[in-house]
Amino acid sequence: MSPAPVLSRAEAFCRRFGLSRPILMGPMAGACPPALAAAVADAGGMGAMGAVLSRPGDIGDWMTAFRTRSGGPAQVNLWVPDPPPHRDAQAEAATRAFLERWGPAVPAAAGDDAPADFDAQFDALVAARPAAASSIMGLFGDAQVRRLKEAGIAWFACATTLDEALRAQAAGADAVVAQGAEAGGHRGAFDADAAERRLSGLFSLLPRLADRLDVPVIAAGGIADGRGIAAALLLGASAVQIGTAFLRTPEAAIPPAWADALADAEPEDCWPTRAFSGRLGRALATGYVRAAAAADAPPPRPYPVQRGLTAPMRRQAAAEGRLEAMQAWTGQSAWLARPAPAAELVETWWRDAVRLLA
Repeated sequence: MSPAPVLSRAEAFCRRFGLSRPILMGPMAGACPPALAAAVADAGGMGAMGAVLSRPGDIGDWMTAFRTRSGGPAQVNLWVPDPPPHRDAQAEAATRAFLERWGPAVPAAAGDDAPADFDAQFDALVAARPAAASSIMGLFGDAQVRRLKEAGIAWFACATTLDEALRAQAAGADAVVAQGAEAGGHRGAFDADAAERRLSGLFSLLPRLADRLDVPVIAAGGIADGRGIAAALLLGASAVQIGTAFLRTPEAAIPPAWADALADAEPEDCWPTRAFSGRLGRALATGYVRAAAAADAPPPRPYPVQRGLTAPMRRQAAAEGRLEAMQAWTGQSAWLARPAPAAELVETWWRDAVRLLA
């Protein structure tokens, strides 16, 4: 395919969704301060808020803070709820004892942790009027999709397989995010139990979706420079979504131990694990992640029980800057992340991508 239709497709996406560069910031819960999202938006991309852990009021507050810094677009990402988890008191006790090797004592009630009220989160999202709402772990319902359309909010649906992508298109998604297995953070598989079996790499998944869908495809997973952007566009993407490559920017403000570790992380050092939340996600293979994968470790409890049980350890590790027990999500191209301002990265990546395509 010649560069002309490739760039034309990206330009059409930008015109439709209010960007000047087809680069979206990944919605990384816990690592998406308004300052980072605003820097990406001001550079011509789209900022993002990962709102899975946010109370409804936090969504409006985040959008207000974003808009004081930027007039550009942002997406707010919501996690479609899982079914209620199966509880096992004996298994949870074994997990608590294991976790106490890596952090403080874990109260039994920690496993009672519940997600935020999804319907209230959705109401807050609609009221906040971001440029786009994005979904992960499933699809918005018909009534919710109608509300987004009526409010003029685009819907970007994360998919990890062709079947998920076709379901998203049929449900009214304006674009589909093709999440390759290289991506950091949580795996967006609709069926939590099947996530390990559905780890298609981006360069296999992306052209499959691009060839079958009528809506634009946004490529996500392992993209961290102009080469990755150019390759994704050549394979049929209309835009890219980048997360890990922004984590070393000053605007991200993640714990220094986490940010510094990214520079030395080989692709094989970034493991898929359920050890933090009970849902599959890709993180640095720290001491805790490796220990949790050992044959004698207790199996992680289902989401969100595991997330609640690990909360004391995660809080203490972050406060102490102790990487070995820290929740350090990362994609497989972590080593490409640079300690530079976010706007500079967006500008450099797009300049390099256009040069390669030309």
